[in-house]
Amino acid sequence: MDGNFVPPLVEVEDLTVSFVTREATVHAVNGVTFSVQPGEVLCILGESGSGKSVTLRALMRLLPPKRARIAGKMRVDGQDVLALNGADLRRLRGGLVSMIFQEPMTALDPVYTIGDQICETYIRHRGGTRAAARARALELLELVKIPSAASRLDNYPHELSGGLRQRAMIAMALSCGPRLLLADEPTTALDATVQIQVLILLRKLQKDMGMGTIFVTHDLGVASEIADRIAVMYAGRIVEEGPVADVLANPLHPYTQGLMASTVHGQDRNQDIDAIPGSPPDLRRLPTGCAFAPRCGQVGPECRIAPPEPRSPVAGRMARCVKVAAPVPAYA
Repeated sequence: MDGNFVPPLVEVEDLTVSFVTREATVHAVNGVTFSVQPGEVLCILGESGSGKSVTLRALMRLLPPKRARIAGKMRVDGQDVLALNGADLRRLRGGLVSMIFQEPMTALDPVYTIGDQICETYIRHRGGTRAAARARALELLELVKIPSAASRLDNYPHELSGGLRQRAMIAMALSCGPRLLLADEPTTALDATVQIQVLILLRKLQKDMGMGTIFVTHDLGVASEIADRIAVMYAGRIVEEGPVADVLANPLHPYTQGLMASTVHGQDRNQDIDAIPGSPPDLRRLPTGCAFAPRCGQVGPECRIAPPEPRSPVAGRMARCVKVAAPVPAYA
């Protein structure tokens, strides 16, 4: 084995997640495969309902066990996530893997102060005295650049602005020094100025602490600021993947091309936005072929036969589209 080989921090292989109800089965994630190296930021990009957040929650086993059916393989730092139960699963959550939720006002407990909530997390996973935990909480609030951090420890969530609540949520997620950080659209509810501040802060903390990060967003601008690699999701599948600069400069999949064309960045002020027609498919009744075919301007008969297999025209790039050229064999 190569002495320079570094095993992936996260390995997800053929992950499927379905939600079973009396009325129907919703196929939310359909054969997702990806990996994340230590210190790397993977950005999962896509429209609402594409399976991004479900994928993150599956990694922490936060989906309702009575209705969610999870299959495939998920390994974090060598641990089989689907095999964990009880105390082992609790140690994974918050200790090895932490999550920043989309809306901190609903994720934070309204009847406990910010300091109490950070202290509880720290004591649960690291032990120690209350005084040591409170000192760590203060250190974290200063780390995420909350002004007057000492007094903010005793504030309740409703006493903080949206930007400060999000920073407090980041502080809580980092309290136990996780190796993997999951961020579920953490800047969506913030105004543009605060959003940029939080993105810069997250990227700095990620680099300083050497965390692997999976960042979920539907915003191409956010992805370009924070990601090392991008995985584009549609209808529960990753349809394109590659280094962020390559994907944004030369998108291979028609869906990624449509996302790029439907943004205001780089568009003429007097030009209409070229939006993707139609709507995402019903996850209860996925089409037989490519899920994007009903909305695709490049669709052909072969697109409706079966879901496209992944193709890699160049090293490090992947797209699930029959129009993408396959690599030429070396012996050709």
